[in-house]
Amino acid sequence: MIVALVHVLAVRSAKFVAREQWIVAGADDKFIRVYKFNSDEKIKEFEAHTDYIRSITVHPTLPYVLSASDDTLIKLWDWEKDWACAQVFEGHSHYVMQVAFNPRDTNTFASASLDCTVKIWDLGTRTPTFTLEAHSKGVNCVDFFANSDKAYLISGSDDHDVKVWDYETKTCVQTLEGHTHNVTTICVSPEVPIIFTGSEDGTVHAWHAMTFRLENLLKYELGRVWAIGCIEGSPKIVIGCDEGTIMAKVMCSHNWDSANRQIEEEDSNE
Repeated sequence: MIVALVHVLAVRSAKFVAREQWIVAGADDKFIRVYKFNSDEKIKEFEAHTDYIRSITVHPTLPYVLSASDDTLIKLWDWEKDWACAQVFEGHSHYVMQVAFNPRDTNTFASASLDCTVKIWDLGTRTPTFTLEAHSKGVNCVDFFANSDKAYLISGSDDHDVKVWDYETKTCVQTLEGHTHNVTTICVSPEVPIIFTGSEDGTVHAWHAMTFRLENLLKYELGRVWAIGCIEGSPKIVIGCDEGTIMAKVMCSHNWDSANRQIEEEDSNE
């Protein structure tokens, strides 16, 4: 096991850059640090923001990383130009909690903020192209997903709700209710039509991505849920909580309209 002591304060977001064999991490010390993921060699270190860094995301094809911060700014970094700041995006009035690239149009991305909005941005423009007045309280997480030929956004909030948005019409088509505390994380499975949402209520909800029906409710008694990860090509999900991590496997039949669905715990680390 390779452990790199990279930050003085808490690390809130880290992403793999597989094509470069890097890990990129942002933290409360306001720095972005880049390490080789098979050693502790540091590639780059720089102060990226003037406040906590909440979210990092990597462009799927271009040499770009987006960072979002409590300083209300989103910044675009170009690693082929020695990590120069290629663009600063301004428009949020509170902490920016998460950013996510649009897989169908990678020139655009979405952001979630505690100013209660979700904003959509174009990489070439400093200001948002449109804003969703998303929730009655701060928005913590946002992601894109597709259902047949339609594109959607999904957002989770301190108002305890998850909202599904038609990306073309910019309208809310469904509100997913059931969490009893702040919704902290969203993960759309690339393998099965399931949306996973995690919350400070200590549960993970599994929603059908076509009917938006609640399929399962998971509770592992490990405190608040902060992160959920899915891997393409695998039925497994990883759940990060206050007191440990869980790896679970999604089990389903081929008939999603009438299937038995279950999510089995495989392993946990307390």
